[in-house]
Amino acid sequence: MLDLSIPTTSSDAYSQQRTNPQPAFKSELFQQTFETENMHKAWKRVKANKGAAGIDGMSLEQFPKWAEAHWPQCKAQLLQGKYQPSPVRRVEIDKPDGGKRQLGIPTVIDRVIQQAISQTLTPLFEPFFSENSFGFRPNRNGKQAVEQVQRIIKQKRNIAVDVDLSKFFDRVNHDLLMTHISKKLKDKSLLQLIGKYLRTGVMKEGLTSPSYEGVPQGSPLSPLLSNIMLDNLDKELERRGHKFARYADDCVPRAQAAA
Repeated sequence: MLDLSIPTTSSDAYSQQRTNPQPAFKSELFQQTFETENMHKAWKRVKANKGAAGIDGMSLEQFPKWAEAHWPQCKAQLLQGKYQPSPVRRVEIDKPDGGKRQLGIPTVIDRVIQQAISQTLTPLFEPFFSENSFGFRPNRNGKQAVEQVQRIIKQKRNIAVDVDLSKFFDRVNHDLLMTHISKKLKDKSLLQLIGKYLRTGVMKEGLTSPSYEGVPQGSPLSPLLSNIMLDNLDKELERRGHKFARYADDCVPRAQAAA
């Protein structure tokens, strides 16, 4: 078995986060993120998702051998706050409706670390997300979003607004996102590491560009970060009494037609 072990703290703290609505003030979450069980779960998820190599050229098949030799040093850098993520590799794919979608492919080790962070943060944020949000959430999917829209139509709300936030992932404000994250997460070490991933930069054709905004599509952490960022939108639509279903950056609010 791939050895991604790390010294642990409280064995019960992670499970307590699932039901504790209070912010995490201590550094426990940072250490729990890199506990053996969480890291193995993260590696299995990254391996199952497949995907191409990052800027270092390392494939998923090559990662276990690399980890056996280099994970202890990488782990030590993480604990000391000295770890620096690699820039993501920029690729473009065709969109079904025309144009290009920009993806950012992290290295395998950064994908594993990001997946581990996502697994730690999800129990902290997930209970507070809107029931009208369906994208990138446990036990939720696009089919459920469509079914919700169908239920709204049956309520005779016959004015629809189809909202697609253009280039949302490319334009996320880092400071605002970190403010939203820090409302529930008070673990400074974990906040600093997330900030590093947001600012890590992009490499295209051998040239690295800094990241001043956006979260790269293609990274394991981006789906959760996008839901954290858009949760305020969900809450505002609910406050205004709109019926809607949101899937990532696509949203279909429906308003009652005037008599």
